[in-house]
Amino acid sequence: MTFSLTDLERIIAERGRSGDPQSWTATLFSGGRDKAARKFGEEAIETLIAALLDDHKALVSESADLIYHWLVMLALAGIPLSEVMVELERRTSQSGLSEKASRP
Repeated sequence: MTFSLTDLERIIAERGRSGDPQSWTATLFSGGRDKAARKFGEEAIETLIAALLDDHKALVSESADLIYHWLVMLALAGIPLSEVMVELERRTSQSGLSEKASRP
């Protein structure tokens, strides 16, 4: 069995609603979108730094943090991962340059 983003999305939803004071996910949920967005931004910067430093181990670790915090933000916004995947599928049905040029 392979762990997927859908699995992580489900775990985040369960833990976020748990109210468990020992759960980082529940803490993020209780802090709302602002707290989650700030944490996501922090992780984005750390991921960027790891990439620029060509630090393989850190890039893997920070990427995991980034994806986790991105899914927390989506959950708090009420946006299911499937909606993002539909948008990505739509975009991949044409060349990236054509898709980008078609945006307002």
